[in-house]
Amino acid sequence: MSETKSKFNRRDFLKGSAGVAVAGLGSTLFSTSAAAQKPSFPGNNGSSDKNFWKQVQKEFTLAKDSVYMNVGTTGSMPKSVMQTFTENNEIVAKYPWDMQNKFGSWPYVGEMVADIAPGFGADENEIVLSRNTTDGMISVVSGLDFKEGDVIITTHHEHIGGTSPLFVAADRVGATVVEIEIPVYTGDSPLTKEDFVQAFSNEISKHGDNIRLIMFSHITYKTGTLLPAKEICALARDNGIPTLVDAAHTIGMMNIDLHDMDCDFYAGSGHKWQCGPGATGILYVRQEAERLERFWPSDRRPFYLVNSSLGEDRYSMMSLVQRMQYIGNDHYPAKQALTDSCKLWDEIGRDKIEERVLDLSALCKEELAKKIPGGIFYCPPNRELSSGLTTFDPLAGDVGDGGARLTEFRDRLREDYGYIIRTTNFPLHLGDTTDTYALRISTHLFHDEDDVKGLVEAMAHLYERMA
Repeated sequence: MSETKSKFNRRDFLKGSAGVAVAGLGSTLFSTSAAAQKPSFPGNNGSSDKNFWKQVQKEFTLAKDSVYMNVGTTGSMPKSVMQTFTENNEIVAKYPWDMQNKFGSWPYVGEMVADIAPGFGADENEIVLSRNTTDGMISVVSGLDFKEGDVIITTHHEHIGGTSPLFVAADRVGATVVEIEIPVYTGDSPLTKEDFVQAFSNEISKHGDNIRLIMFSHITYKTGTLLPAKEICALARDNGIPTLVDAAHTIGMMNIDLHDMDCDFYAGSGHKWQCGPGATGILYVRQEAERLERFWPSDRRPFYLVNSSLGEDRYSMMSLVQRMQYIGNDHYPAKQALTDSCKLWDEIGRDKIEERVLDLSALCKEELAKKIPGGIFYCPPNRELSSGLTTFDPLAGDVGDGGARLTEFRDRLREDYGYIIRTTNFPLHLGDTTDTYALRISTHLFHDEDDVKGLVEAMAHLYERMA
């Protein structure tokens, strides 16, 4: 492929053939000089109520000269959250000893956890405010009493933040990590929840009583596929196997009920779709991890507190999550900001946010299929397996360059058109020696239909220039 030598002007494009992009910029992105105030979202408005979502959009201070659609990497704090975060940092700087009792009694996050837990269908004695998804994953994996001969099941589409602690823990004791191949959508045939459950079931039947943990991503960061977590956890539970779910992309995007899902551990991010500050996360530990005593052999210690300053047995009068919560001096303003963001999501309605995200994701798929019909999707089209991540290769068949052309496409989309997305790469099949590459688009509550249509219009225009 080669591009014809013609001067391109982004301003003219935004005013001309992709005029919808102008509407997206005008309705979605606001000046950082706007004064923060307590937001209010009255009424029980649905996902298609434009006036309601405009009020939500006004809570964000994203730059006006671009459209940010890479929430899967990091989100953006709402104005009201950022204002309180700044105020709390000032309090800690002025009063470092008692912080004016701003964050309650020791260990200072009790009220925060109580505020957060109901929004995720959990009890407050099950939630730890962690530092990110990886922090939660490591705390769990390193705390499990693996021994030689144990088997740990995971998939071939996991993040290194989850697989690294698995392999380290296994190598130390002589356990085995088994990666299973989960289905990947390529447009050839539809996928169902049962396809994913069956992949786990087949592997369980091979290893039987030796399996000590199943770890998988609720949403795979590589393709944006929403795995049927409830069904996979039920399968594991029926076979006496605990589950650890990587929730980096569900916290703040999907309406989660952890008691209904009935996993044993759930580790998520606070800075992505939940739009909290960096180095924040949410870790769920089901009821003191008590199910391990039934699932694991009687000679095992259920759980070691490896990421806690209170891990000694003499602190056993405290709950497990209380001890996990205490890691010495912490960043309390950041955790309060995460809490404030969670409370804002609860006020908007997590069910409405999920519906809105999936509606925009469906529109993105529909527009891409119409404007760039030769492209390949790697995210399933059916809503039950969809998320706010859309993975798409507009340059279908342009392979063998290590993703160089798609990287150029991504960079030019930002530099020439002002749309910020990212690339992703993954093996289609377990054992592939070369990766498949795609673009990854995030649609969230601060986007609207014009943002999505403007992005696709820009992608179609750039595709023609690069063809």
